[in-house]
Amino acid sequence: MPVAAEVVSRTEVRKAEGTRTLLVLGGSGDLAGRLLLPGLGRLLATGIHPDLRLVGAGVDDWDDEQWRARLREVFVAQPSIEMAPWEQFAPLEEEPGRDTLRRLEEESVYLQADVTDPLELRRLLSLCDGPIVIYFALPPAITEQACLALQEIGLPEGTRLIIEKPFGTDLESARRLNEVVAGLVPEDQVHRVDHFLGKSTVLNILGFRFANRIFEPVWNATHVERVDIVYDEDLALEGRARYYDRSGALRDMIQSHLLQVLALITMDPPTTLGERDVRDRIAEVLRATRAGDPEIYSRRARYGAGQVGARDLPAYAEEPGVDPERGTETLAEVTFFIDSWRWKGVPFTLRSAKGVSPTRKEALVTFKPVPHLPLGLTGTSQPTRLRIGLGPECLDLELDVNGTGDPWSLDRVILSTSFGEGDLPAYGEVLAGVLEADPLLSVRGDVAEECWRIVEPVLAAWSEGRVALGEYPAGSDGSSG
Repeated sequence: MPVAAEVVSRTEVRKAEGTRTLLVLGGSGDLAGRLLLPGLGRLLATGIHPDLRLVGAGVDDWDDEQWRARLREVFVAQPSIEMAPWEQFAPLEEEPGRDTLRRLEEESVYLQADVTDPLELRRLLSLCDGPIVIYFALPPAITEQACLALQEIGLPEGTRLIIEKPFGTDLESARRLNEVVAGLVPEDQVHRVDHFLGKSTVLNILGFRFANRIFEPVWNATHVERVDIVYDEDLALEGRARYYDRSGALRDMIQSHLLQVLALITMDPPTTLGERDVRDRIAEVLRATRAGDPEIYSRRARYGAGQVGARDLPAYAEEPGVDPERGTETLAEVTFFIDSWRWKGVPFTLRSAKGVSPTRKEALVTFKPVPHLPLGLTGTSQPTRLRIGLGPECLDLELDVNGTGDPWSLDRVILSTSFGEGDLPAYGEVLAGVLEADPLLSVRGDVAEECWRIVEPVLAAWSEGRVALGEYPAGSDGSSG
């Protein structure tokens, strides 16, 4: 479908659907409070989707007024500690959609419910005006149980499902979850949320790659030496032991977020920016991706006691809620290879770490050195490097040029620019796609399974103790261990 026709189609879908309800399962939980509901507030503050209704459900024994108080708080609150400065937005009081927000707050309802119980889910659905969007702000195992319960009662036609990552806990559970979800709604009505795919991130990478002729001809193994995709943060556990200690850095970051970034950087050009063309290309490159031998190409470690900035951190094993015997890593580093004509032999090293300093959030493309440096030039010739910032989003190109003063000596220079920022935080962008029935920013079912298939050999090697668990001091760069 041509892009213009696709835009018209999305607009017609929105008009035809009219009022819809967002049902949040897990609405009283941490994820909803920190990210989902603030993202929804920013989206509605723009003035679109004025007829949306919101129903919350969770394990906490709240009444409607406690729920509405939470909405008022998160819709105007400053971002949480996990939200970076470039994701922060001003309060919502002067936005075009402030009346929509006030109405939604006043009319929203909440029920304490066991979302794995078919009868309680039926009661929740009875509070919703269709079409309905169900957001599973739940752990993977609970999401699967809730979907099985929904199979017993059925869903109204046109219902869409939003599933929060991780999509399962391994390849087998991801396949099982996909099978259960497929029994509820068609694949194009399933939105697997990875907020790293917020629209500005996706379009910035695709626009830079495919709109500039000077890059695409050298974007291959003939010219690229290596690629490093790194997401190191100074945040520690921040009270998330219940989730994180059963996940770790490999499952939490590399298996999902960073493999998606790898796919965007390495995929072949799509014909259009329609969801089918883009997601087909993502699936294609991930099918060709494999992990290197884990005993050679992987590393795992966790932070010990140390200091990050002015904060004293205990060792990860001593954090409240952590089971030291589980051996959960807070630093994961794995090198992958893509067995394709374009990328054969190029190492792609993905790394994520918590409690480190300095922070580093980027994709770094290192090009091969020039084959010959003419005699007479002095100084050290260094490979050209392209840095794609993942927060804040920016672009740096490192080059060697003739230096000032002595034109025969090489100096290093950096050409820098910032990517344009979107009007919404990542969760707002993802929710916009869902409410407009556009799955472009969602992870397709086969891609979710491929990501687990790619990391399975590493998970197996780590669980069998074939790769030792190291340690690095909190506040260090994570290199020791």
